[in-house]
Amino acid sequence: MGARPSRRRRPPAEPPIALDALPPELLVQVLSHVPPRALVMRCRPVCRAWRDVVDGPTVWLLRLARDRSAEGRALYAVAQRCPPNSEDEEEFPLCALARYCLRAPLGRNLIFNSCGEQGFRGWEVEHGGNGWAVEKNLIMMPGAPSQTCFVTSFEWCFKRQLVDLVMEGVWQELLDSAQIEICVADWWGARENCGCIYRLRVRLLDVYENEVVKFSASPNPVLQWTERGCRQVSHVFTNFGKGIRYVSFEQYGRDTRSWVGHYGTLVTHSSVRIRIRLS
Repeated sequence: MGARPSRRRRPPAEPPIALDALPPELLVQVLSHVPPRALVMRCRPVCRAWRDVVDGPTVWLLRLARDRSAEGRALYAVAQRCPPNSEDEEEFPLCALARYCLRAPLGRNLIFNSCGEQGFRGWEVEHGGNGWAVEKNLIMMPGAPSQTCFVTSFEWCFKRQLVDLVMEGVWQELLDSAQIEICVADWWGARENCGCIYRLRVRLLDVYENEVVKFSASPNPVLQWTERGCRQVSHVFTNFGKGIRYVSFEQYGRDTRSWVGHYGTLVTHSSVRIRIRLS
């Protein structure tokens, strides 16, 4: 009989280190790798120490610092130079940097229901003639979240959406930093068999909804039997000063033939986006 092979005893494993035993500076580093929603919904309720970390700016600044894109570096520099004021915590339950990371407003379309995919939800509507309607697009609209559009009637129809930039995640000091641009765009057009008239007005408002700066577009009417399809109107607000809180996005339209029904202006894929200046 051969000798029985010897079994080497493994040294006892060291007990894992509990997160609550970490020094505060290491705990912040660890939690900064947790996705924002999980950080707020799952980590924040664990204990008071974790709640204080999530409610403070350091963990969120660490997240911003890891974005090494040109936009990320520019944003991190602004966040250090123009940190959020803590006085708004009575209005909002989370700190401003947490709201920013959760909402991710840069580059995102801040217009809700931009193509009418949810009817008129999110819009203040005034109906003229037979009022507004929602229909399928006449032609494909690349990049749109839905291939639908709003259609006006034979009298002036108006609709408006008020975008609260702070609620969407942009802290006030960032808006006031002169490093933010607000890009607005709208697609509009006409049916081939009926002309239309279109107007766009976009106003930047302060916290009391007073107008600070405005952009208006009044393109030439589209005539009957001339074209079918959509074209874009766009504008970039820059150097708009301090105190901006809201964007009021306002559309007007009607047909040129006074036909009963919905033969007027087609509008779709409206957008309000913010971006950070790189120079």
